[in-house]
Amino acid sequence: MPSSAPGPTSSILIVGGGTWGCSTALHLARRGYKNATVLDPYPIPSPIAAGNDINKIMEHHELKNGEADARSIMFATCSRAALKGWRTDPVFQPYFHETGSIVSGHTPALIEHIKENEIDPTEGTFVELNSAEDFRNTMPAGVLTGDFPGWKGWLSKSGAGWIHAQKAMHSAYTEAKRLGVTFITGTPAGATQSLEYENGDVIGAKTADGVLHRAEHTILAAGAGSDRLLDFEKQLRPTAWTLCHIRMTPDEAKLYRNLPVLFNIAKGFFMEPDEDRHELKICDEHPGYCNFVRDPQHDGEIRSVPFAKHQIPLEAEARARDFLRDTMPHLAERPLAFARICWDADTPDRSFLIDRHPRHPSLLVAVGGSGNGAMQMPTIGGFIADALEGRLQKELKDVVRWRPETAVDRDWKSTQNRFGGPNKVMDFQEVGDDEWTDVGDKSRL
Repeated sequence: MPSSAPGPTSSILIVGGGTWGCSTALHLARRGYKNATVLDPYPIPSPIAAGNDINKIMEHHELKNGEADARSIMFATCSRAALKGWRTDPVFQPYFHETGSIVSGHTPALIEHIKENEIDPTEGTFVELNSAEDFRNTMPAGVLTGDFPGWKGWLSKSGAGWIHAQKAMHSAYTEAKRLGVTFITGTPAGATQSLEYENGDVIGAKTADGVLHRAEHTILAAGAGSDRLLDFEKQLRPTAWTLCHIRMTPDEAKLYRNLPVLFNIAKGFFMEPDEDRHELKICDEHPGYCNFVRDPQHDGEIRSVPFAKHQIPLEAEARARDFLRDTMPHLAERPLAFARICWDADTPDRSFLIDRHPRHPSLLVAVGGSGNGAMQMPTIGGFIADALEGRLQKELKDVVRWRPETAVDRDWKSTQNRFGGPNKVMDFQEVGDDEWTDVGDKSRL
């Protein structure tokens, strides 16, 4: 067992300097912890962190009438706290653009799914969009020029929009460092090779330079890479999504400012161009890619193993352009300026996993963003700190607990209620070497 409950002088080691690692470091520092260290193999913001992105969707999930399942309550609690943080915390507030969002579908089945799961029309906070003209009228003239074939959507004007995740993560890192957190980044000094054990408990981590970083409490928050450092008993599936940018002119970038996010749950989404490079980000929507290989770290079992790549499959580019043809055909053939795959880790039920390890009590795991992790950045570190201190509120604790029983006989190819593309989880092993985009500058982000 840990020698004592954590306190201001306890040594805390955070493995992973991504969205959740930086948030945790910030919250621990704000609580007065004086001896916290973060390890990451890359300078922050890491080029492989899911949160290292010019923008991510932020949407507040409120409970629908009669909705009371534990996961929905957990997610509503977390997103409500995050929204308050984005609006009021000076570290994060500059990077939240509360421009609203549109959720939409283009087939009767998708539209019915949205009605049942995504919105609550009785709340009166959604504006129905029933025609191409309705969609076009949500943005300035000249932005949405498509015919929106079969589309129906709902516009929410508040509590949603987008975040500049990269700048927000850097802001959290800068403030945590100012408050005294030590960051050890770059290879080999910050690259964790293994967790270290004594008498069955975790006593820290060893980095690629051979240094053992001892700590009274270790927090594993390495995102999709966490599965390489600990046996999660199949609770984590590294899953990747695909994004690309197209460059806009300065005048186009002005026209596209302060737009609501447009999200079709089976085709993709876009957000306004970033202010630095004037690049419009488009994501094709699908259940995800995995990289299924025989994994020596899991007894040769076929598992998804993440890797970094600043390219996307040509089929993903084609899907992104299909989305553009429906919405903004005037941009549909414009060349890509940037592309990359973006990894996250799915739990079987897509709830977060934040808990002390049952057999290694000095180890806390904080993983399983399941596609919803970046938007939690302002406050997720507070919940992780609560878990470290043993006082996480019950409606969260019961849902985010260590729960390998949910992963028994896990179907690694489950779509997990996601749509788009071929409506199945795809495998990078089936993408040929000549079936990737080549957009030139692969060093960015």
